[in-house]
Amino acid sequence: MIQIWSARTTNGLRVSIMLEELGLPYRAHAVDIDDPATKPAEMMAIAPHGAIPVFKDDATGIAMTQSFAIMQHLCEQEGRFLPKAPAARALVLQWMSYVMTDVISATHPIFVLTSEFADTPAPIIAHYEARLLRFLGQADAQLAATPYLCGDEVTVADFALYPTAAFRSRLLDRAGGLPHLRAWMRTMAARPGVARGMAVP
Repeated sequence: MIQIWSARTTNGLRVSIMLEELGLPYRAHAVDIDDPATKPAEMMAIAPHGAIPVFKDDATGIAMTQSFAIMQHLCEQEGRFLPKAPAARALVLQWMSYVMTDVISATHPIFVLTSEFADTPAPIIAHYEARLLRFLGQADAQLAATPYLCGDEVTVADFALYPTAAFRSRLLDRAGGLPHLRAWMRTMAARPGVARGMAVP
């Protein structure tokens, strides 16, 4: 049985979406990320730093952290959502890196500054919001040409980006524009596996 220790963050949701889309059975353990004392010993043995998501496959003994690595491992294991052809694979990994570096580097400060520092000056928050919108504009431009980030078929890169885009839907509504990204978001939200994964844990 696959086990995941997770919480309702974009990093956690990426893994549950991936598991649901692959149709793999798993057991999800909800973690209070703000209370280190409640984090179970089995999880901490795999990830002593206490960050989620944490993945363990009881059948193979494989245990790991980092949502990007977990998603790639699962795709390679199941032979789905990550092409084997070198050029196509390189494109997917490029967009995965875009999500995990560019997009997250912009969206995470918004979360921290708005949830933990209520006195953050508005221009600072606006700076990171504009930065995130610039990065999402890259996806919008790509999606103007193809239905998914890497072409005609959905890939792991789409599953990686979707939770962050969904969590920032209010910002997108306020900013306007990005019509191709919005259409893609509706397509992704309609996928049963994505919908189930977004509800875990």
